[in-house]
Amino acid sequence: MAEKSNAVIGFEKQIWDAACVLWGHIPAADYRKVIVGLIFLRYISNAFDKRYRELLADGDGFEDDPDAYEEENIFFVPEEARWNKIASKAHTPEIGKVIDDAMRAIEKNNQKLKDVLPKNYASPDLDKRVLGDVVDLFTNMDMDSADESRDLLGRTYEYCIAQFAAHEGIKGGEFYTPASVVKTIVAVLKPTPNSRVYDPCCGSGGMFVQSEKFIEEHARQRGVISVYGQESNSDTWKMAKMNMAIRGIDADFGKYHADTFFNDLHPTLKADFIMANPPFNLSGWGQDKLKDDKRWKYGVPPAGNANYAWIQHMIYHLAPNGKIGLVLANGALSTQSSGEGEIRRRIIEDDLIEGIIAMPTQLFYSVTIPVTLWFITRGKRQKGKTLFIDARKMGHMVDRKHRDFTDEDIQKLSDTFAAFQNGTLEEVKGFCAAATIRDIAKQDYILTPGRYVGIEEREDDGEPFEEKMARLTAELSGLFDKSHELEAEIRRKLGAIGFGLSS
Repeated sequence: MAEKSNAVIGFEKQIWDAACVLWGHIPAADYRKVIVGLIFLRYISNAFDKRYRELLADGDGFEDDPDAYEEENIFFVPEEARWNKIASKAHTPEIGKVIDDAMRAIEKNNQKLKDVLPKNYASPDLDKRVLGDVVDLFTNMDMDSADESRDLLGRTYEYCIAQFAAHEGIKGGEFYTPASVVKTIVAVLKPTPNSRVYDPCCGSGGMFVQSEKFIEEHARQRGVISVYGQESNSDTWKMAKMNMAIRGIDADFGKYHADTFFNDLHPTLKADFIMANPPFNLSGWGQDKLKDDKRWKYGVPPAGNANYAWIQHMIYHLAPNGKIGLVLANGALSTQSSGEGEIRRRIIEDDLIEGIIAMPTQLFYSVTIPVTLWFITRGKRQKGKTLFIDARKMGHMVDRKHRDFTDEDIQKLSDTFAAFQNGTLEEVKGFCAAATIRDIAKQDYILTPGRYVGIEEREDDGEPFEEKMARLTAELSGLFDKSHELEAEIRRKLGAIGFGLSS
């Protein structure tokens, strides 16, 4: 059976075809404002149309009743915003106005989306012939593969960042958390119904999408978590609001985008689950103005790197018995500079680090930097112990540049974590091990998993050592002989054309 990958959304090539139609007509920076809005419209219309046909077939007359859609967590689309109307106007001069009016109609029906949706399609800077061609591509796009477990907008946006970077040499300054990483965090944390879930740098909201999906799959409930998020980038904040609307998730992202360190929009929140992928190694985050902040319980983070500011911000917002799962660049495991080692020591000695998973490279579309998952817990079940997992060899390459986990890989990591928590962990050399705080202290409070899991044991092939050495040295001798023969042949041929080599 083929491995099920978490890497693709099913129609990335078609999305990129739409980008290529726009190529040269709009700046790359404006691409998402055009494409993401169209994805939003097309997606909600696709889900609406399916439900509309079901209700029409039932014959009870509820096909125009918003409640009949909302009860299934399907976005009710007003008539003037439905894709069939947009598609019918694709090659008319007013197509831009039609799309902008569709966005306004949706915002009018959904106050939480007020001033969120893009309304730039009637702009004279956007060629309407080209826009019509893009609408055609979306009309013919099969969105049935985009099931509701997927963070559609975020994944599409990340894919396009990578493509523009590859084609234009533009470095995508933002990157999005891959589905494999999000699913792993959620599978380990196992968010429960009636809990508060928080992401202080929420991007497009992928952590919340997967949390809802996990609870629905395991508890047969949906819409039973309280979602809190914050995002500093205006466009990404809007994209998160759109993503939650698509999913029917009621989320509190604040009334505006804001910097989490300088303007914490949820100052009194104590969350049961915190999941985040903060910007890696962020410098210039404003330490000089926040030195006396009450969040720095374990020490003031250095001005040149915000990693331990993010960690401490999350710990500050953690409820009793709350759990954190976050992504960090590997340097945070071992750095001793600017007081970071001391902050890490204090956090470890406070018995908050429950687990560390070293992840493979190439999981992200747009960065190759190796990352680690940190799991921080108040009220750990295994007091004084930390689980270390080295997952760097896991996953498979889905193309030349991109690695991904299968659902089986994610389940293995989740099961290993559960076994540790239950006290039934079987340590595996090179893969997993539990260490005490004393063990970690002996390693200078460095959290690199390789220091604890050791080297993978190789299977004994049964060949006696003396015989193996005799065989290998004979093979090596043969290779040396062959090397000398090749060297003599090269010298002979070079000499024949007047380019002899000195001995």
